[in-house]
Amino acid sequence: MKPLYYGLLVLLTTFLMGSSFTVGKIGLTYVSPLLLVGIRFTIAGILMALLVRKKPLPRLPLDWGRMFVVGLFQTAGVMGCIFLSLRTITAGESSILTFSNPLMVVILGTIFLGIRFKLIQWIGVVTGFIGVFITLGFHIQLNIGTLFGVGAALSWSIATILIKKWGIRFNIWVLTAYQMLFGGMMLLVMGVTLETPKLIINTTSISIILWLAIMASIVQFAIWFYLLHKSDPGKTSAFLFLAPVFGVLTGWIFLNEVVEWYVYLGGLLIFIGIFLVNWTFSKKNKLL
Repeated sequence: MKPLYYGLLVLLTTFLMGSSFTVGKIGLTYVSPLLLVGIRFTIAGILMALLVRKKPLPRLPLDWGRMFVVGLFQTAGVMGCIFLSLRTITAGESSILTFSNPLMVVILGTIFLGIRFKLIQWIGVVTGFIGVFITLGFHIQLNIGTLFGVGAALSWSIATILIKKWGIRFNIWVLTAYQMLFGGMMLLVMGVTLETPKLIINTTSISIILWLAIMASIVQFAIWFYLLHKSDPGKTSAFLFLAPVFGVLTGWIFLNEVVEWYVYLGGLLIFIGIFLVNWTFSKKNKLL
């Protein structure tokens, strides 16, 4: 793949990842958090399921159950926590905390999969978690928004471990489609039972939902998996640090969010940690 083409695709997919935090926060004006993300991923899951309908589907009920569990963590857990966090913290802070998940993957991969990582990767983990500590204001705050942000990262890392363990059983596009659909349906149920539903239907809210469902979900996933397939997955995943950069930038441009200096410092250390963790991945311990 030509470097310019590769670079443009990396920028596009990470922009879609990061800016979705800002678009999602704007969407909370019209739709309650869990309902919004439920509608988003149910639509995205249905569309993707239609696109992959000719690909091989799981035959065993247990494998469908595995996809449901992946959807529980990857879509319902991650996205539910993100959109709940956006009620009380900025889009930039939420994106920084959420994208600290590769640091947790190293710890969980060591504990549950017995993967042995290099010293430089553990240095990246320590550096990244120092960054998380600084991002939280130099102390562990019991702010509900930051807890949801950390919860999103933890849920994402658990999903990554599950996909690493079970992913070989599925066509990756089928897994992506149905975990989004199952997760979206779970979020819809939670949206009408665990919160007071709010849905204001107008041109703006419809546009936001369609953008999140199509551009920030289907298109973003398609580009990301294409890059992972056509290039070195470890080095490509190292560029995940660009996503929270776009989260902070778009939050500042469109929401006039003021980010404290220590959030930038903490974010920088998290980005360095993610880079060290992913850039040095070998074929034996690739997780992302």
